Amino acid sequence: MKNRLKLLLGFSLLVLVSLACALPFGGNDSSTDGSTPVSDNVLFSDDFSNENSGWDRVSETDYITNYENGIYRINVNVADSDYWANPGKNFEDVRMEVDATKAQGPDDNDFGVLCRYKSVDAFYFFLISSDGYYGIGKAVDGNRDLIGQTELLFSEEINLGLDTNHIRADCVGSELSLYVNDTLIASASDSEYTSGDVGLMAGTFSTVGTDIHFDNFMVYDPAAME
Repeated sequence: MKNRLKLLLGFSLLVLVSLACALPFGGNDSSTDGSTPVSDNVLFSDDFSNENSGWDRVSETDYITNYENGIYRINVNVADSDYWANPGKNFEDVRMEVDATKAQGPDDNDFGVLCRYKSVDAFYFFLISSDGYYGIGKAVDGNRDLIGQTELLFSEEINLGLDTNHIRADCVGSELSLYVNDTLIASASDSEYTSGDVGLMAGTFSTVGTDIHFDNFMVYDPAAME
């Protein structure tokens, strides 16, 4: 575990563009392409048991974004790079939850979720690392910047190493909130993006080999949760 704050500013992101068909922006899409809402407050759910539920299926030397044995795997073998995947949905306000586990690779990594994804240069991201750091950020005009903090910060709420973390991210109006293991650890405010796709992300810093397994991805309607 590091005793320093990791800088994210200037971090190089290699982009995986979603292979799924993007829906027109505006309004909430509650269809699921093989993953059916289980209640009125669930907009989308996926346990990744159905490999035709709409996520990218790519396996290359540099990266993997693909279904694997009932989970969704993002494996990054390029330094200072992030890859992500989207299911091809469109939502406005969302509450996202997912279980994320480091299968192998460095603790000095990053992984999490995306909301209001419009393009490779327009979305919000919520990240943690296996050595205990976190941040909320925004992609705009080719830059990826943190919102409300200048560096990734450390939280004791984040499980370290190979332990699973339950990540929750809320995008409600202009308010962005990050919860880890049922504890609020960060919040920020930004009003530029109002709708878009959701997604999963994982990446590297100086050491390659980040390998994150995601499971039990849920997207809720925050208004119905009140």
